[in-house]
Amino acid sequence: AGLMNKHDPVGIDLVAMSVNDCLCTGGEPLLFLDYLALPKDDPPLIKAIIKGISDGCIEADCALVGGETAVLPDFYQPGDYDLAGFCTGVVEREHIIDGRAIQTGDIVLGLASTGLHSNGYSLARKIVFEHAGLKVTDHVPELGRTIGEELLQPTRIYVKAVQNILNHYPIKKRVVRGLAHITGEGLPGNVPRVLPPGKRVFLRRGSWPIPPVFGWLQKLGEVEQAEMDKVFNNGIGFVMIVSSFYAESIQRQLNEQGLPSYVIGEVRDGDAEVEWV
Repeated sequence: AGLMNKHDPVGIDLVAMSVNDCLCTGGEPLLFLDYLALPKDDPPLIKAIIKGISDGCIEADCALVGGETAVLPDFYQPGDYDLAGFCTGVVEREHIIDGRAIQTGDIVLGLASTGLHSNGYSLARKIVFEHAGLKVTDHVPELGRTIGEELLQPTRIYVKAVQNILNHYPIKKRVVRGLAHITGEGLPGNVPRVLPPGKRVFLRRGSWPIPPVFGWLQKLGEVEQAEMDKVFNNGIGFVMIVSSFYAESIQRQLNEQGLPSYVIGEVRDGDAEVEWV
């Protein structure tokens, strides 16, 4: 963001990381607060960041109700800033999604990501800038845009689409049984968090389209597949574990909302972890 002098996507990502996590319990985000620390007062920079935060809150249908700005010249270097966010949501106790309803035979739906989604940037920057010696302004034919434009794609906010699904089905049917936001540690690290004891998720490679940026980074940095799985989302930013009877209907509703989704696996008996097939 600093190299591109474009900071509003960072604000969007800040909101997205918080509200998508809140969503994993079935929670509806209500309000958001931010904290921004920087070495000097910089109104244009602050405006760009807050614009991104505001855009993210609008997309998540929650309110930006306050925040804190700290000017700390002895702590931060010129050009640096520190940004943090806090989201509060609400869910009725009987509507909480905690994974306990997950059963053998349930379907794993993968919701498409827009790119890296705020995860794996240390590795991405090492590959692109240190290993390959490229610049943010370099155009990459495989990506159809510059490196900077690709790496600043904002994180997708899943709140409205998933909440629409949750509101569509009576809670007593327990149609949606587990939700996972795919952040650090990727699919293998995040999906098992929602599994009850004795249930295992089998994921099928090749069952969803992987955005070009991941293959490009893997080839450029000679990254092993296991490391790609651990560091990046590889095209799946959010997972819904749902009743097999309703899976096709849910997938159709998501697609109608403009959110591509894919059947990427199913639940079977076994230890609570991900197995690739």
